[in-house]
Amino acid sequence: MPDTPAKTGSGDWLSPGKNNVTLVYILYLAGFVLGGLSTLLGLVFAYINLGKADQVSQTHYRYAIRTFWIGLLYSLISAVLMIVGIGFLLLLAVAVWLIVRCVKGLQAASAGKPVANVETWLF
Repeated sequence: MPDTPAKTGSGDWLSPGKNNVTLVYILYLAGFVLGGLSTLLGLVFAYINLGKADQVSQTHYRYAIRTFWIGLLYSLISAVLMIVGIGFLLLLAVAVWLIVRCVKGLQAASAGKPVANVETWLF
């Protein structure tokens, strides 16, 4: 029986492209339920596929990578500010910020469009 070649088409969730970009955003959002491990897995996928993807997907990978690192920075600042009480509200704001960025990325990815402003710190 001949070996079946590995699936490399557009339906493959692990190869660079639209489906993998969608998976990265979903893993980021799943981090709220499953813990940070799924978010780290999404970050790894984004880093691995960044140089291999088409231009549209590259904007999404850069956006997802920036979302992770900026979100981590915002979360650390919020954790420090929990000492004075405002950190809890800021942490909630970071969660909303992350959800908005992921939904925005998912909408652009499903439409096949690049992220409009990859370098933004907001949305």
